[in-house]
Amino acid sequence: MHNNHVYKIMELTGSSDKSVEDAISTAVEKAAKTVRNMRWFEVIDTRGHIDGDRIAHWQVTIKIGFTVD
Repeated sequence: MHNNHVYKIMELTGSSDKSVEDAISTAVEKAAKTVRNMRWFEVIDTRGHIDGDRIAHWQVTIKIGFTVD
């Protein structure tokens, strides 16, 4: 039996002072507290804040797809 799905997509921006990956994880983990059935994410924008001569902060905007009940 073929199982067809319908997906809803939301857009979030996660931030971290550690890394791009940590910023993504921050967004996914926060969303997981209220969103069920998350299936995938797509990075759509990466930016950061420079303080002096170093990267001080990362911001990563992602789309998260989740199945609709």
